Amino acid sequence: MSDVAVEQGLVREWHELLGRYSAVFSTLECRLQERHGIGANEFEALERLATCDFKCRSADLTEAVHLSQSATSRLVARLEKEGLVERALCEVDRRGIFVTLTDAGREKYLAAKQTHREVLRETLR
Repeated sequence: MSDVAVEQGLVREWHELLGRYSAVFSTLECRLQERHGIGANEFEALERLATCDFKCRSADLTEAVHLSQSATSRLVARLEKEGLVERALCEVDRRGIFVTLTDAGREKYLAAKQTHREVLRETLR
């Protein structure tokens, strides 16, 4: 196989992956917003917090939601304003910030989780 054919195959795979990701993400974004008033990134943050004992370092949350540090900080600020999370300083390292899931955040996550999984079943099969 020529280098051009290999390159074209890689580009085709990349475009297929982007298309699939876009379709799933767009559906998640619409359905979560419609039913629960949160977007896909907000859901991912709530899920990360729910799966790490309801408390997580900001840096770990940034990794989980695949956003920049500043975008994650804005995301957490929105969730905090809605009463879904709280921020607290790390007692051991005052530079560290923990994000904690509130009871309202846990309820929102559990309700939205069903929608999230429904969309994944529909779009990834």
